[in-house]
Amino acid sequence: MTEDTVPEGPNRLRRAKADVEEGHPAHIHHHNNVLMTATDLTGAETICKVSGGMVTKGGSDSGGQFASTRAAERMAEMLAEKEFNQVIVKYRGAGGNRSHSAPGATSAIRALTRAGVSITRIEDVTPVATDGTKSKGGRRGRRV
Repeated sequence: MTEDTVPEGPNRLRRAKADVEEGHPAHIHHHNNVLMTATDLTGAETICKVSGGMVTKGGSDSGGQFASTRAAERMAEMLAEKEFNQVIVKYRGAGGNRSHSAPGATSAIRALTRAGVSITRIEDVTPVATDGTKSKGGRRGRRV
């Protein structure tokens, strides 16, 4: 079998998957501030790092949608300077029981896409509580 032919059987999918170039993870941590970090695939080497406080003046504005959009645009510029064009987005929210996702995470992902960065995969790596303190409302929930 030559290199140009597509293999037959169950190994053909593995071969095709191995030819796809993987991106570099872009970690988006979000609660009161937007923290965006682009690393290599192992996570040991940091390529660039941007936060919402670096792009806004007000301290309370650093966790909003505007700050996350501006931070994503700046990260896209830094990645373009270093000639990276593919990323894997790993989003991390607040975590715990009954937690809501932060408002600026989706706008940051949209801004990365608009800036020309190709997103290979989006993963939600928000920590989920397996056990712990009793949730508000008790076992049967709030009764009205």
